[in-house]
Amino acid sequence: MLRSLFSGISGLRAHQTMLDVTGNNIANVNTVGFKSSSTQFQDTLSQVLSNAGAPQAGVGGTNPAQVGLGVRVAGVTTNFAQGAAQLTNNSTDMMISGDGFFTVSKGGQEYYTRAGAFSRDATGQLVTADGALVQGWSAVNGVIDTNAPLTDLRVTNAATMAAKATTTASFEGNLPSDATAGTTLDKQITVYDSLGNARQLDLTFTKGAAGWSVAGSDGTNTLASTPLTFDASGVLTSPAAPVALGPVAVDLSTITGMAGLDTVQSKAQDGQQAGTLQSFTLNADGTLQGAFSNGMKQIIGQIALATFNNPVGLEKAGGSMYRTTVNSGAAQVGTAGSGGRGTLVGGSLEMSNVDLSAEFTNLIVAQRGFQANARVITTSDQVLQELVDLKR
Repeated sequence: MLRSLFSGISGLRAHQTMLDVTGNNIANVNTVGFKSSSTQFQDTLSQVLSNAGAPQAGVGGTNPAQVGLGVRVAGVTTNFAQGAAQLTNNSTDMMISGDGFFTVSKGGQEYYTRAGAFSRDATGQLVTADGALVQGWSAVNGVIDTNAPLTDLRVTNAATMAAKATTTASFEGNLPSDATAGTTLDKQITVYDSLGNARQLDLTFTKGAAGWSVAGSDGTNTLASTPLTFDASGVLTSPAAPVALGPVAVDLSTITGMAGLDTVQSKAQDGQQAGTLQSFTLNADGTLQGAFSNGMKQIIGQIALATFNNPVGLEKAGGSMYRTTVNSGAAQVGTAGSGGRGTLVGGSLEMSNVDLSAEFTNLIVAQRGFQANARVITTSDQVLQELVDLKR
């Protein structure tokens, strides 16, 4: 008789735990990056009333007779299914599409999270809502070394892109072969020195009796008049190599010499002024591409993602963060889109993967299970009362 009482008590405890887990899931239905949990039950030890018997001559075998001693919670597992995406258009909001976790550091300890609602603190560091520092690799002149140790990522408006001296410049288009002698065309392109100082590079195309020639100046250096020759199809044949105007090699190889078209113009140059960071965007591989005031773009860092052999083995540490355990395996850190890691989406957040319809169903199941086990206790009590009443 007492067995049923204790079985009922174990059922109450187990279903109370199920209610706790379900209530926590519902409470976090709008928590960014939250992963729901589920409760798994298993029976406890069973008391043997009679052992199994082997078949013998003239007598058949008998099965064991056992009475169970109740139920217990075998485990509470986390469901890491992908949550729905919510568009925020906030550049510091990031979502992992696929497997993986953001790596963050707080108090010198590594944590992992799916919640990508980041922001920048006063020093430009990318942080979570409770101040954990987002980890990754910082770029040096636009180059990322993913073999280097992880660092705290900083995205500050004080970040600069260094100036770069112009070494090559190019012109394109057509010089009209039927232009009259004495025709001149002046074309300019802005070039830079190593400090980012701008200067004008001027080319003057002159049509003579023998054909076109080019001369130039950048205010300090000059290019002597150089003949331009074209073949019967209008393709430039000389000079075959870029012409030097001081430290700048001027490429004229795409200029043609056909009749009736005056389209020659500057094409490109490889120098730049210094610039400060204006904004940044997140690429699918986790790289942060900065847009600078000089009109150029450059990689300023890359977000690191971690995967685990057994993510269900991670321990929840609060704040939508997890820490490793002996059963999760070590973190395998790398770049997004590689090694089974998901890609990153900027300006979006991964919402909770809690399914309210399933959770409310679980509430009903847990409630009815609790009620049924409570009825076992009251029924056992009534039977005990009947036994006591046998002697009045």
